[in-house]
Parts: sequence; C-alpha cells; structure tokens
Amino acid sequence: MPTIEDVARAAGVSLSTVSYALSGKRRISEATRLRVERAARELGYRPHAGARALASSRSDVIALAVPFRPGLDVQIVMQFVAGVVAAARTHGRDVLLLTADDPEEVARVAASSTADAVVVMDVASDDARLPALRALPVPSVLIGVPDDTRGLSCVDLDFTAAGRLAVSTLAEAGHTTIGLVSASATRLAEGANYAVRMRAGALAGAAAHGVELLQVPSEPTFAGGAAAVQEAFTRGPRPTALVVHNEAALGGVVSALERLGLRVPADVSVVAVAPSEIAAALPIRLTTVEVPGQRIGRIAVEMAMQRMGGDDTAETRLVAPALLDAEVSVARCAAQPA
Repeated sequence: MPTIEDVARAAGVSLSTVSYALSGKRRISEATRLRVERAARELGYRPHAGARALASSRSDVIALAVPFRPGLDVQIVMQFVAGVVAAARTHGRDVLLLTADDPEEVARVAASSTADAVVVMDVASDDARLPALRALPVPSVLIGVPDDTRGLSCVDLDFTAAGRLAVSTLAEAGHTTIGLVSASATRLAEGANYAVRMRAGALAGAAAHGVELLQVPSEPTFAGGAAAVQEAFTRGPRPTALVVHNEAALGGVVSALERLGLRVPADVSVVAVAPSEIAAALPIRLTTVEVPGQRIGRIAVEMAMQRMGGDDTAETRLVAPALLDAEVSVARCAAQPA
C-alpha cells in the first residue's frame, strides 16, 4: 500500500508539502498541488481517514441513527436509508449506521468527532433522545416530527395530511364506514410519531366528512394484516373501504379480502399509505398515498449539509402527500351493506 512518503518521493516534494496539497490546510502553488495530486492518483494513495479528520477537523461522515426496535418495518426503513446514503455520496460523505436503542449513543459519536452531522430516524412523539440531540456539538436532522420541535430540524411526510387525504378520497366516493388498518398497538402506545400523526389525520378527515372510522391496529406482518381484516369485517358495522397504513401488513390485507370473497374495488375500496415500490409489489394495484422514503432521506442530508455550512436555523419541512392511481382501487359506494 503506497504511503505519503512514496507520494512525496514521486512528486519531488517534502512530506509537509504533500500534506498541505492534499488537505488544503495551507496555500501552495497550483503547479505543485497538481503534481502532488497526480503522483497520489498514479500511486493509488488514499490519505488515512483519521489523519485527514485531525487535519481538517472533519470526518466526512454522517451518522444515521436507526434503532432496530421490535416491530420496526425494516423494508420501509431501508427506503429512507437508501435516500440518505445516495445523498451523502453526492457530497463525498460516508454514512455510519447506529442501530443501538440507546439515547446516549448519538452523543458519544458526536463527542468523539466520528461524524460531522447526525440524521435520526424512528422518532417518537416524546422521544427520549431529544435533550441529547439539542446539546450535540454537531448538526442533527430528524426524520420524523416530535411534539416539541424547539431547536430541532425535522423532515417527514405530512402524515396528518396523508391521513386526511386517504379518508377524504374514500368519503368523497360515498363511503360512510371506513376501516383504518394502522400501525400496531405497541407502536401507537410508544408514540411513534408517524403512526400518531396518521391516525390524527384520519380521524380529522372522518369528522370533517361525517363518516365512521373503525380503527384496527395491525402487527407489521402478513398474518397481522390478515387478522386485522378479519377483525374489521366481523366486530361491528362492515366497512365498505379500508385505509391501510402498515406496509408490512399489506400483503395479508389483500390476501384476506380475497379469501372473504371481497373484490377490490367492486366490493371494497382500498387506499394504501405506503412507498410506491412496496405497493407495486402487491398482486393487485392499489390507490396509494405515497410515502416517499428515499426523497425524505435525501432532504434530510441536504438539511444537514446546509447546517454544516453555517446555517444553524432550525426548521421543520413536511412533504405534501400525493395520491397515486386515484381510481384503481376506489369505487363509488351507493349504499352501506346491511
């Protein structure tokens, strides 16, 4: 493996000149800098990351905190992760994944200068990490919106608006009894902000249109989705439409409707709130309120870079929901079933 000494020898300069040329720490002539860079490139020399960080006070790393708690939908999480990684790459940054469910982990990483910024996922409405995030010596951006956003930069889908949009789409098609297959009871009790905001929006939409909303929490599994459909169609007034905000349960929901002999949308209308890639993998097409995970991940990195550039203004950006394939799985409802 080539060393800095090899580069200095090939370029005919001192070790300190190589260091200055590659780090930009001191001004040197353009001709010398180009000669050093050419020698490093031809030798395949790469500066040691730790030494580079010490020289520049930068690590060129963005930490991404994703605590893998039970019930977390890994498939949808990876949509956001992919967006973060792609955006970080365009800025020449690596991504350090933090997976421990420990409020102090992010603080330790920031204090050690391992990362220049932190992006935080799986945010609870009253998140235990908020005090540590506010005290960080590096910028942080939350993918998710807690109840108290003072001093914090946040980005997410506007889940409240998404819930209203999904319910309103069905209410405007004449449905007066709508089932909401939501996140699990555990995630709701934990205050997972996306689930809480989605439920609030759905309830607001139902109240605005004077329709009945049947709330059916579902485990994030195929079996959980099937069980939620069974409950929705047996415990009380039968819904003529479903809103499904539980990506991992979607397959089970579709399968259970088929087993019950219910055709989509002839017998029951369905609106999914999910990433379009996940909805597209189902055996039938569904009207979808898109969760643009990759786009939100990219926005989070852009916000982090903005703050690293000196703009320390805290802000919350909510991505407006978009309805895809509006009439694919939504049919007009003439009357409620007996």
